[in-house]
Amino acid sequence: DRHYQVRGLERNMSSLTLRVCLQATRQDLIYLDTLDLVKARSRNALIQAIAVELFVEESTVKKDIGILLLQLEDLRNRQIEAVKNQTPSIPELTTEDREHALQWLRSPNLSEQIVNDLDQCGMVGEAFNKLAAYLAVVSRKLAQPLAILIQSSSSAGKTTLMDSVLAMVPPEDQLRLSNLTGQSLYYLDSQAIRHKTLAISEEQGIAEASYALKLLQSEGRLSHATVAKGSDGRMAMQAYHVEGPVQLFLTSTSLEMDEELVNRCLVLSVDETREQTLAIQAQQRLLQTRQSVAFLRQCKDIRHLHQNAQRLLRPLQVYNPF
Repeated sequence: DRHYQVRGLERNMSSLTLRVCLQATRQDLIYLDTLDLVKARSRNALIQAIAVELFVEESTVKKDIGILLLQLEDLRNRQIEAVKNQTPSIPELTTEDREHALQWLRSPNLSEQIVNDLDQCGMVGEAFNKLAAYLAVVSRKLAQPLAILIQSSSSAGKTTLMDSVLAMVPPEDQLRLSNLTGQSLYYLDSQAIRHKTLAISEEQGIAEASYALKLLQSEGRLSHATVAKGSDGRMAMQAYHVEGPVQLFLTSTSLEMDEELVNRCLVLSVDETREQTLAIQAQQRLLQTRQSVAFLRQCKDIRHLHQNAQRLLRPLQVYNPF
């Protein structure tokens, strides 16, 4: 006559924790608590509380929690394994999409076409910056990708430039972050950012992780050792490895960033002239008109084409004889 309901199990992505919200009921009696079942002290307190609230012997509740703990650990471990084995969904290209993308890639004036397509998607002006940023994100497929940093004053358009270029990149080839701690990159899956674009907005998201970003750019990988409890209950060293190379795409309003990180980047400054501001405002007005429906549909088709084209790209060794 005892029932146990568990919520929040999906949030446990480490074998060292099992924090859940547990509800125990018996007839019209109920007890609710949030705790980490891995901790013996928390389990003992839970057993005593349930026994008192539901008028059940402690030994009976202890057996219940033991069965429940084994079940939850098994479910959690399956959940962690499923996430580890999960691969990003890469859409299969149809024959029509492939041919259309190849035809675009073979354009004799491809660089001009890239700039024109970004224009048609609403990114006005900034021809040099658009092409430089686009080529940089494509370099993610190479052994030594090009890192890029866009610096400007607030609300000058650097994030719009980043968004416009990243919209052309397949979703499975980019990781976009607004903030990260100094150690967070070390705990990514080993292949999570390999040959991908790692985009970080604003210096607050860059400052703490600047050392890890520098290592990714110069060495192409991250290694980190820490101490954690092993399967036998003893403390042991655990090593984490994140494989690169990775293409960095950063934006910042600060002129006092880590000099060693800036030295590893191609630094771009956005156009803040009056003419560019007027062009941006004209584009914003267009989006409020009836024409915006056709405009947005056109943008979607162009971005779809660019994403398919980038999915077809492969690295090729090029030698310069001069």
